[in-house]
This record gives sequence, C-alpha cells and structure tokens, in this order.
Amino acid sequence: MPTAEEILAESRRVRRLQVVVDLVTNLLRQSDLPVEEAAALVAQTRQYALRLFPGREETYDLLYQSRFKRLLAEKYRVI
Repeated sequence: MPTAEEILAESRRVRRLQVVVDLVTNLLRQSDLPVEEAAALVAQTRQYALRLFPGREETYDLLYQSRFKRLLAEKYRVI
C-alpha cells in the first residue's frame, strides 16, 4: 500500500506531465513549426514522460501518443 507521501509525489508527477502535454499540444496547434521540429518535440515529450514514469511506455502511448499522432496528422498531413 503506497504511503500518503508516495501518492502525493505521483500526483505531482502526473500534474507536471499534464501541463507539459498541454503546452506542447497548444504549441503545435498555434505555431508554424516545421514537421521535423514538431515530431522532435513530441519525441522529447515522450522521453520526459518516461523519465517521470519509467516502464510506462504503453500507458503513455495509449493516453498521449495517439493524441499527438492525430494532431500531427491533421496539421501536417502525416501519420
């Protein structure tokens, strides 16, 4: 059973990740970044998430990677 401190620490990491994902999503929507830079930003966001939550690649891919793929596909017509 996790302690209250562990739960609080995980909640903070979740919130940090949500903020970063929201910022990257808004940046991609509002900017005219070249597709290469946009893809690099998405990859860096994934790396950041996996540093916060090691071993949670599948969870990240289910929750966030699909969102980024849709966004890149809509904006840059790539998959």
